[in-house]
Amino acid sequence: MRDVIYVGGVWADSSAPETIDVINPATEEIIDRVPAGTAADVDRAVAEARRALPGWEATPPAERAAHLRAILDGLRARQEHLATLIATDLGAPYQIALKVHVGTPIAVLTGILDILEAYDFAGRRCGNSLIVRDPVGVVGAITPWNYPLHQVVAKVAPALAAGCTVVLKPSEVAPLAAYALADIIDEAGLPPGVFNLVSGPGPVVGEAIAAHEGVDMVSFTGSTRAGKRVAALAAGSVKRVALELGGKSPNLILPGADLPTAVKVGVAKAYINSGQTCNALTRMLVHRSVEEEAVELAVKAAERHTPGDPFAEDSRLGPLASRAQLDRVRGYVETGLAEGARLATGGTETTLNRGYYVPPTVFADVTPSMTVAREEIFGPVLSILAYESEAEAVEIANDTPYGLAAGVWSADQEHAVAVGRRLKAGQVEINGGRFNPIAPFGGFKQSGIGRELGLHGLEEFLELKSLQL
Repeated sequence: MRDVIYVGGVWADSSAPETIDVINPATEEIIDRVPAGTAADVDRAVAEARRALPGWEATPPAERAAHLRAILDGLRARQEHLATLIATDLGAPYQIALKVHVGTPIAVLTGILDILEAYDFAGRRCGNSLIVRDPVGVVGAITPWNYPLHQVVAKVAPALAAGCTVVLKPSEVAPLAAYALADIIDEAGLPPGVFNLVSGPGPVVGEAIAAHEGVDMVSFTGSTRAGKRVAALAAGSVKRVALELGGKSPNLILPGADLPTAVKVGVAKAYINSGQTCNALTRMLVHRSVEEEAVELAVKAAERHTPGDPFAEDSRLGPLASRAQLDRVRGYVETGLAEGARLATGGTETTLNRGYYVPPTVFADVTPSMTVAREEIFGPVLSILAYESEAEAVEIANDTPYGLAAGVWSADQEHAVAVGRRLKAGQVEINGGRFNPIAPFGGFKQSGIGRELGLHGLEEFLELKSLQL
């Protein structure tokens, strides 16, 4: 049982008398326990991070890179073990856990190392000034359960590369990969206090980190509601805030596009990680002339996403991460039906007799005002909306409080790019363009503040300084 926290370079007991059960969502069995950490635990971790900060920020970038390379080697050596943990406490199908949940953070860390080794910390001249960048300081990283390794690496790696020290609060829903990463970091020999981990519930540990005057920056990934709370708490000490929040991303299929391919790929992009993905393309926009064809194609594609045991070779859709998430998604399906959407396939029940499963679901006849077209469901639920003109399609795509991601499909790539530039989203896939782990990731509007990954992700953890010469 991992009923400890990692503070000051050692595994230590939490001050919390209670623990939190870690549930396997495929079997509904308790598989581990982690501490229900306290504000006192956060105080200890922040004190250690502040103590370690002067030495770490003064460490030459080449030495910081050597530590990060040791962490990368540890990730590569434990890929199968990490994938097994994620398949167990999150429920991701094992092959997806291996290729996406573990493969992506390896690619992200590799990219950060390449950037760090080429980054010019000496600064640049601007008139009579030298413009340099300093580490922001102690970073509080609060990460979600849906990508329990990737989201941690996407914050911790650039923060450490920048010369910051870190206090991490991983999600208590799927914490095992974060604990395994802490083991890898410990073996990499970082100085004590450079990296710290405190588990526990968001309203206790997360809020203590966000409000702590010893934390210089908080980087949060999660729901927009929780992100607003983090920002409000952080405002008390005027600390830097980076927020990667929700999404309701449109997938705009233009007339003349390869409809079978666009629909098939679009369904997969909606259902990846059982739909528990902030940038999932959950609104498919199709021209009304091909609406019924698109629905038929989507149903066929959806029904190939077989729900099942994460370790079974034919499973393409794992369970939802928790009972609470299962209830949430079922509630949205029921709301969709009540508001008049047509259930083309799926629903609320499966033939599986245990586990938090929802079948792959497609709604047709969805209008832009319906709840299933406006709110983030975070499950394998796709809404298909029809449009009459390109202008209307762009209007529907942008008619959302979110702006994280989008997709555009067209027979003419240049035209798809032009339409993509009109969409209010931080990342737009053109004809299924693949994810780039060194491109900036983040959103417009209520999808967040700031960017992760690549050069832009590194610079989120650096402060600008002007030396007047």
